[in-house]
Amino acid sequence: MSLEIRIAALTDASAACNVLRRSIEECCVSDHRDDPAILGAWLGNKNPETVASWFTSPTNFSLVAVDQGEVVGVALLTGAGKLALCYLLPEARRQGIGKALLQRMEQQACSWGVKALQLHSTASGEEFFASQGYVQAGKVRSPYGVETIFFWKQLDAVAGEPDGKRKRFCNCNSNSL
Repeated sequence: MSLEIRIAALTDASAACNVLRRSIEECCVSDHRDDPAILGAWLGNKNPETVASWFTSPTNFSLVAVDQGEVVGVALLTGAGKLALCYLLPEARRQGIGKALLQRMEQQACSWGVKALQLHSTASGEEFFASQGYVQAGKVRSPYGVETIFFWKQLDAVAGEPDGKRKRFCNCNSNSL
């Protein structure tokens, strides 16, 4: 394997679109259940022109994973700290490529000062994101009709906290209420 993770170029849009479509169609069957309406809605904006616009948006950071000259993965981070895309070709799964893309996205988010990364995962991706330290925080129905899992991950360790975790709401003792 000669894996390269690099910033997505406009010329990668067609190959990245192929990754998105194949991943959704072939790897997310448990999510879309071969329902033509769900698949149509989910794939509706997965075309080279739209992907190219995502890549060129100044508020997005996009990466592709390239193995032996072929785009096998794509990931997109928004300036708001949302991992909007993280998809692989079916044959590229379980080789560390998704992990490499995700780590690079986390590095980028940190460089922007993003304190926590968030994402909506399919059921098909749930185990992967949980294994990478993401915390499940509920379920959300997507606009295309799939129930997704909302995940988040704290990216900045807080100085002075023994476990590096930020207190979520307040410093009060719940026993004193």
